[in-house]
Amino acid sequence: MEGIKDKELIDGFIQDCKTRRMSKHTVESYRSSLNLLLKFISEKNYDFLNVDKKIFTDYIDYLNKQDVSFSTLKNRFSTYNSFYDYLKYEDILHDNIVKDVCKRYLSKYKDNGGEKRKIVSVVEMAQFINMIPDIRDKAVVLLFAKTGIRRRELVSLDLDDINWEKMCITLKPTNKRSNRIVYFDYETVRILKRWLRKREMVADQSNKALFVSYTNKKKRLNRNGVAYIFVKWAIVAGLHNSNSDKLSEKFTPHCCRHWFTTHLRNGGEGMPREYIKELRGDAHKDAMDVYNHIDHEKLKKSYMANIPQLGIF
Repeated sequence: MEGIKDKELIDGFIQDCKTRRMSKHTVESYRSSLNLLLKFISEKNYDFLNVDKKIFTDYIDYLNKQDVSFSTLKNRFSTYNSFYDYLKYEDILHDNIVKDVCKRYLSKYKDNGGEKRKIVSVVEMAQFINMIPDIRDKAVVLLFAKTGIRRRELVSLDLDDINWEKMCITLKPTNKRSNRIVYFDYETVRILKRWLRKREMVADQSNKALFVSYTNKKKRLNRNGVAYIFVKWAIVAGLHNSNSDKLSEKFTPHCCRHWFTTHLRNGGEGMPREYIKELRGDAHKDAMDVYNHIDHEKLKKSYMANIPQLGIF
């Protein structure tokens, strides 16, 4: 009965996440993480409602012995923290014990010890993208750099999301993003058009995804596929060290979001901060952000003036 009860708690939490309009990927990730925790505590004859802090520290030790990465550990416990917040909100439990565990044992992962992500120069980014021989992979990396979009936003792009005349892309709605319009420049047009010519030969006609899988022409390139190809070429370029735990020695798709922000701010005329926030789709944190409407014609003009030109061929 305890096992059934725990499964019911997970189902209730998952429904709550859906009500809060979380993405399908996030919901699936939450369920997977909770099932892994349930397996661990069940083997020790515990359930979700009678665990204590020691069980969670034991679980951290267990994951460390499994060589689970810092980011995976952080993501798992972010799920557990949300789950126990839900149980507290529903008056099933009085306290969220995971919060204290995270504060004591995971804070160094959260702030990365003050370590910053790798930021490459404009020249290094140009060299990196130009050395990628596959046109799909080249287009993926270039689009990350030129738009600053997240991995999940990129893999969900469809052909119809691109407005070639206005040189912009309409992203799918997500909880994390306020503005859904991002722009691209002429060298991005050139590379995307080259990819579309190859895409006609490798994609099924029913597949509407912008980036498709090479192994199944009916499927879109997924998050793991994007991460794999990005890191593969970053290793070849000497930008990524898979054996290091240091954030500064890794070059991932999210680094392009930092690159995009940094070089828009520092390049050309220097893009205004509120324009960069708009293109990044950052959440509106105060009333001024909500009521300050951005002129998108001026925004596009500023983008074109400041986005670094990489000489991609």
